[in-house]
Amino acid sequence: MIEDEIFQKEFAAMLLKKFFPAEEVEEIINDKVEADEKFFEDMKKDIVNEMFPGISFNDKGTPKTSPENFSATDKANILVEALPYIQEFYGKTIVIKYGGNAMINDDLKEKVMQDVTLMKYVGINVVIVHGGGPDITQFLKKVGKESSFVAGLRVTDEETVEIAEMVLDGKINSEIVNLLNRRGLRAVGLSGKDADLIQAEKKLATVYEDGDKKKVDIGYVGKAKKVDIRIVNDLIERGYVPVIAPIGVGEDGASYNINADYVAADIAGALKAEKLLLLTDTPGIYKNFEEKTGFISALTAGEAKEYIKSGVISGGMIPKVEACLRAISGGANKAHIIDGRLPHSIILELFTNQGIGTQVES
Repeated sequence: MIEDEIFQKEFAAMLLKKFFPAEEVEEIINDKVEADEKFFEDMKKDIVNEMFPGISFNDKGTPKTSPENFSATDKANILVEALPYIQEFYGKTIVIKYGGNAMINDDLKEKVMQDVTLMKYVGINVVIVHGGGPDITQFLKKVGKESSFVAGLRVTDEETVEIAEMVLDGKINSEIVNLLNRRGLRAVGLSGKDADLIQAEKKLATVYEDGDKKKVDIGYVGKAKKVDIRIVNDLIERGYVPVIAPIGVGEDGASYNINADYVAADIAGALKAEKLLLLTDTPGIYKNFEEKTGFISALTAGEAKEYIKSGVISGGMIPKVEACLRAISGGANKAHIIDGRLPHSIILELFTNQGIGTQVES
């Protein structure tokens, strides 16, 4: 379901580029869509009907993509298109970093669980690493504790890390495991503390004051010092889906909250995964992110580093791309930044010729 206004514009732009020069698309989107909401809905219907004959729309103007809208031949063609990818990924390991709106929106959550179920039943080894920042913030508010951030990192005292661990391991992790088990899979929840899976050390925040770079202690925020994937491999070999919460353990036994993107990257690298999929709230990398122009569908690790250095990749996209680079340097084959707001985004990336998002490879 396409509900977000920004995503509607991105969706419209993607469709319009099939029929109009790229330089005209931005003008059409900005001038027409904002001025006349009905124009957007009519335009979307007309273009989708031309691209996908027979697609119907619900009362919100959203194209229906349920199986009953496709002919038997359409369904057969979809399966045939997916076949070489199913063969390619059979027996391979794919790590999914599950986060963003796909964790919050119930409809998207259902689609992700369906995608994981399909992956498992066609012979792919799936490992899930999840985040949970919004849930942690919400719970902290309930207990009257305000969140503060330094350089984008949550200041985490002893009480906060206890709450974070409870939310990540006790609430979110168990919910994902339950959703997968209800679909016939055998999922097992893990914390990075289990079997010393994620051995952590303190991460200092980098801040700039009067032009000087300084390191600031923000509490129990960590980074992975070492990952021991033996328990993950044991579970994979026995047909389980490991679901991992990004909590690490220090040498002193203390818990550390770790960025889930980096945890997923480290585990993907250690497992020599075929792919790392980062579910985000953006379609991928743009040369001009603010204007959403110059979409980059694929780039090498070297190009990614240059884009970070030159400022093409900036802000919140930097840790996503750094996670991709970390996974590849650690041993993963490829990494992808994909839009988790798109229903069945995982399947679209894995099993279609066009794919979605931005691919990073060595």
